[in-house]
Amino acid sequence: MMPAEHITGLVLAGGRGSRMGGVDKGLQNHLGNPLALHAIQRLSPQVGTVMISANRHLDAYASFGAPVWPDAIEDHPGPLAGFLAGLEQCRTPYLVTVPCDTPNFPTDLVARLSEGLMAHGAQMAIAATHEAEGMQVQPVFCLMACGLKDSLAAFIQSGQRRVEQWTALHRCATVVFEEAAAFTNANTAQELQRLQTPAITPG
Repeated sequence: MMPAEHITGLVLAGGRGSRMGGVDKGLQNHLGNPLALHAIQRLSPQVGTVMISANRHLDAYASFGAPVWPDAIEDHPGPLAGFLAGLEQCRTPYLVTVPCDTPNFPTDLVARLSEGLMAHGAQMAIAATHEAEGMQVQPVFCLMACGLKDSLAAFIQSGQRRVEQWTALHRCATVVFEEAAAFTNANTAQELQRLQTPAITPG
């Protein structure tokens, strides 16, 4: 098992929030606390240290007690810009990313991604779930070697934006999680409202 102290966690909160009316999604209330703070609290026990990728309200995010890094690239080119910001600041061998809008992601997410990465001799591992229409990749739940920074920078500079197209360039392990509901996210205000019922932990 990869030691937790070898992994830095990055909460992705730098998006435009366009489907939520342009609000800063990571600061929206979920069960009494901002979504990004929920993500930090859920991710922190799984990694050695945590950072935040954000492009607005940086002081508000800094109040959560983790370093905050904005995109180095203009025009919010998507989650890969957050990946790159994290890789540029990462001081551990690995970086794992989670989005701020999926508050119930598994508490053993990082352990299972690291197990998959090591078992396959991969450079990265991404989560996937079984859905009615088949296996659904969850590419922003990604554990990656920090040595991939230059590859990602070149990929973004070439005008590419899709996470799956970048991960396809490298040895990537796909780790299937049976608990698909744990990856339910809130893209709209209505979806966030539906998440206000606290998750029930089995057992």
